[in-house]
Amino acid sequence: MARTVNTGLQDAEQVNESPSSSYIYKDINLFFTKHPVSDDVTSVTDVQAVKRSVRNLVLTNQGERLFHPEIGGNVRGSIFNIFSPITQHEIRTAVFDVIRNFEPRVIVEDVIVNDPDGQDLDASRLRIMVHFSLQNVPNETHEVEIFLNRIR
Repeated sequence: MARTVNTGLQDAEQVNESPSSSYIYKDINLFFTKHPVSDDVTSVTDVQAVKRSVRNLVLTNQGERLFHPEIGGNVRGSIFNIFSPITQHEIRTAVFDVIRNFEPRVIVEDVIVNDPDGQDLDASRLRIMVHFSLQNVPNETHEVEIFLNRIR
C-alpha cells in the first residue's frame, strides 16, 4: 500500500490533487490566503481537504458548532485525565466514532493514541495518529497526526 505522511501545519498548507481520484473534494483554505490571480480565497483539494476535515472533527467538542451541537468527539477534554490504557481506549473510540459518523468520505483503518514523551502518567501532551483511506481510492493509505497539548 502507498503511504503518504504529512504532519502538523504541513497538512494544512499543502494542496494535493491526486490523479487517481475520479472525484476531487474541495474546501476553502482556512488560512484565507488570497489567490494571486482571482483575488479570491484559495482552496484546498482532494486528500488535503479530507485531512483538514478529519483534523477539525477530532478537535471539535460537542456543542461547539452552531446548529449542529452533536458534532464532535470531546477529545480535547481527555488531555486533563491521567494517561492510562483506559484513557487511551476512550480517546481511540471517540476518534473512531466521530469520523465514522460525520465524515462519509473516509474509511478509518487505525487510530493510534500515545504519549510522545515516553508513556509518562502525567503526560502534558498526547499524539493521535489517524490512518485512513478515501472511499473513492481505497488502496491508498493516508495519515493525519494530531498533537493535544495541556497548557498549565
